[in-house]
Amino acid sequence: MAYSWETCPTEIKEFVFCILTKTRKLIQDNFIGFYVHGSLAMGGFNPRRSDIDILIATARELEIETIRRLAQLFLTYSGNPFPVEISILTLGQLKDFKHPSPFEFHFSECWRSRYEEELSLQTYKHLNGEIRKDPDLAAHITITAQRGICIEGKPIEDVFPSIPSSFYTSSILGDFNDCLENIVENPVYCTLNLIRVYLYICEGVISSKQEAGIWGLLSLPKEMNQTLQKVITNYSHNDDSYEFEKKELISFRDYIANKVQQLLK
Repeated sequence: MAYSWETCPTEIKEFVFCILTKTRKLIQDNFIGFYVHGSLAMGGFNPRRSDIDILIATARELEIETIRRLAQLFLTYSGNPFPVEISILTLGQLKDFKHPSPFEFHFSECWRSRYEEELSLQTYKHLNGEIRKDPDLAAHITITAQRGICIEGKPIEDVFPSIPSSFYTSSILGDFNDCLENIVENPVYCTLNLIRVYLYICEGVISSKQEAGIWGLLSLPKEMNQTLQKVITNYSHNDDSYEFEKKELISFRDYIANKVQQLLK
């Protein structure tokens, strides 16, 4: 079953509030706001599959020691029980937004091994004061501005800028191209993300993976329905109840790729 912030079980909300409390304690008077975006904000959160997506705004840059403590915090709490993807940006980075955007701190499970190694060896290559940029932030901020939830702090409209549609499109096309290459290895995630991008390019609609799958069933050629039904079932139940033939995935990929390419011309 998929949840929104309003409908999710108490366990999920308590986990989010725990993260809020602990991050705010580390950030202290630098804290501006704590915001949820992604599937939990848009109503497609699957406790067995989804990340909890968070943005935090600060008044000014973080000190290096604070960044190290944040890394340790998320190594401890992410995945226990829900994985977390979080980015922290200053008001200056948001106000003078550039694409790809600089950021103060980022954590996702993809970064776990590098943080574990660096904190263990005290090398801090990814935790120092160098300027880091993330092309995905244009998408995260757009989604937050349109469909995000302010858990605590200043209202979303007072913090997050309007991102040019060209930046948002560039941001989501990065993941789109990755999914074109990896659909056979990761059919559920890639199929739903390909539809999300196609839906935005086609109609300007920002959707969750679940919403994109439902739209695909209603809007894409009927011969794709069997594949989409399998994808949606596997996604909803977080299992591999249905297997996929390479031929059907390549056919679906090529159809979406051609449609998006035509719309972008």
